[in-house]
Amino acid sequence: MDADLARRFDIEFAPRIAQTLAQIFEGRAHAEVVPCGDAEHPTAIVLRSAPHEHIRGYEHPLNIRFTWDPDEIKTLVGPHGRARFAHYLEALPRKLSAWEAARDIDFASRSQAEPAILLGNLDFEG
Repeated sequence: MDADLARRFDIEFAPRIAQTLAQIFEGRAHAEVVPCGDAEHPTAIVLRSAPHEHIRGYEHPLNIRFTWDPDEIKTLVGPHGRARFAHYLEALPRKLSAWEAARDIDFASRSQAEPAILLGNLDFEG
């Protein structure tokens, strides 16, 4: 991905995704933007949380790394990109539910089966 587009995603889009994730968890999870380093280290959002005190789930606390497909990122600066992104943010709670079932993640207990999970090459479909 071109460096200017990566920088724009780091500044304009990734923080809004991180903020939305933090809001979904009502402050009980921390979402951190890890800026693009290079082609091998794309922009990521790392979602972490201590497990819920009263709900037993999987063995490990939340530690999920989200990355997006570079071609999908390009669509955000194209025609209808802003509307597509807004729809994606609105759809994040539903997307989390789908990822939860597929990847041994329990968002209610803020836990997961593996020490770290990568949800990579994601799209911006709502």
